[in-house]
Amino acid sequence: MHLPREYVGYMAREVMKRLSVAGLIQYEEPDYVHEVMSQVMLDELGVEDRINDEARKILEQHGDQMKQYGATYEEAFKAIKRQLVRDRKVIL
Repeated sequence: MHLPREYVGYMAREVMKRLSVAGLIQYEEPDYVHEVMSQVMLDELGVEDRINDEARKILEQHGDQMKQYGATYEEAFKAIKRQLVRDRKVIL
């Protein structure tokens, strides 16, 4: 994730405000709604980090095969990441 946690909290408050002003949501416990929205946003922003970590683990397991086929780390990383994104139907 490339954004500080504090900024994600700020974004969650702003989204809550704008949705409330537009009449699209109503809530009785703003602190709880803010906490949930912040957590959901953090989870979504962390998807790419988790995919990158998984791609690195896969590359560590198959390092010998990469050398055998002459693939560079960057090429293999991009290919594995694309496959993971496609398999999970994630939009980055």
